[in-house]
Amino acid sequence: MTNQEFVVAAAFHGHKCPAMPLGYRAAQAAMNTLGVPRSQDKELHVIAETGKGHAAGCFLDGIMSATGCTYGKSNIEKRYYNKMAFTLIDVKGKRSVRVRLKDEFFGNMLNSPFVAQRKLGVAPQDVPAEVADPLVEKVMNMPEAMFLEIGPIVAYELPKGKGCFETDLCTQCGERVFVNKLFESEAGRLCVPCQEQSSAAHNAHA
Repeated sequence: MTNQEFVVAAAFHGHKCPAMPLGYRAAQAAMNTLGVPRSQDKELHVIAETGKGHAAGCFLDGIMSATGCTYGKSNIEKRYYNKMAFTLIDVKGKRSVRVRLKDEFFGNMLNSPFVAQRKLGVAPQDVPAEVADPLVEKVMNMPEAMFLEIGPIVAYELPKGKGCFETDLCTQCGERVFVNKLFESEAGRLCVPCQEQSSAAHNAHA
């Protein structure tokens, strides 16, 4: 990980913390294991097992920064298992590798002075530099074997989706929608919110 790459990842994440570089390094390890570069389009796909917790979100931002797998490109999905783990898929090569934080490391990191500050209600961007900086530096420089469990490369064929390039207007709200999210009904072609409202109204009067 170069300093410039870390600067870009930190700017994307918005604050300095140890969990984001943990995700970044874990993702770099996964890419190195598969021998693949950062995704420019949909060459890679991430299945994240993280949840909504603070460290989990930071960890995931590191993964997205390193791999180029983003929600905008629809090549990342989140399972909400509350694990610090993910699977990286080489779409063309039909291979994957699962990477996770080692159990002991995962447990111990929640006893760090950074987490202690967060438990007191200190916002991550307000954690003193003398607390955050040494932890970030440690993450950036420690051997992967100290904190990562890297699984074997296994075959994985990601189901292929087809892009939609056609649109139409919702009969009810009049807004333009990609046709693969329009539903036929007695009232016409409805978008998701209008279809849900129509179903709710029908059920209420049933």
